[in-house]
Amino acid sequence: MNKIALGKPAQIDDLIIKRRIEILQSFDGFVDSTKSLVDIGCGNGGTLLQIHSKFKTLHGVDIVQSNLDAFNQQCCKMEIQNHSSELMNIDESPVEGRTFDRAISFEVLEHVQDENATLKNIHSSLNDGGLFAISIPNKWWVFETHGAHLPLIPWNRVPFFSWMPKCIHIRFAKARIYTRKQIVNLLETNGFSVEKVHYITAPMDVISLKPLQTFLRKTIFKNNTTSIPFLSTAIMVLARKK
Repeated sequence: MNKIALGKPAQIDDLIIKRRIEILQSFDGFVDSTKSLVDIGCGNGGTLLQIHSKFKTLHGVDIVQSNLDAFNQQCCKMEIQNHSSELMNIDESPVEGRTFDRAISFEVLEHVQDENATLKNIHSSLNDGGLFAISIPNKWWVFETHGAHLPLIPWNRVPFFSWMPKCIHIRFAKARIYTRKQIVNLLETNGFSVEKVHYITAPMDVISLKPLQTFLRKTIFKNNTTSIPFLSTAIMVLARKK
């Protein structure tokens, strides 16, 4: 694969963040004001800023300092007191010196250098029986979520490129992509038991023409989840530390 690209954080008002949070809240017992939460690859804190009152403590982890700076600045503006943050590479080690009751990691695993090391480190950062919610790009979405370095083609989101065999996709893609079976197997291999899996309906955040965006969101892409993989940009999984 080409050098894996860093992800661009979603903005706090993006529909994808709202959908992830609503799915997260549908997982029985995940959201709990007595529990601690770590966000692996928190970006600018788009998720944590919206659920800060629903957990005892929040800890954001990211590999980009400017992302953490933006998160901390917003926490100050919003007078959020129960947060902390840490610059680190989850490939290399678990969160140092502490463990958590809950962990989330949204659109991060596809960017790391070593999937298995990352999942093992997240596993080690959780208390026994802790819950982990992860989302990753869905192979069966029509467009390549993160784009690809394709020869002779200037547009990097070519339709159906994500459907190519893995040996072709991995050569040109900017980040990995997953099927439902692949992410379940990865989690189970690294010490988790999988409890729920959802396809997240495409939020249409990238559609710049607002009337078209509104129409699509009110018709084909109106629900948070879908049973049709072709209508889903991402897969979201709830897993438990064994």
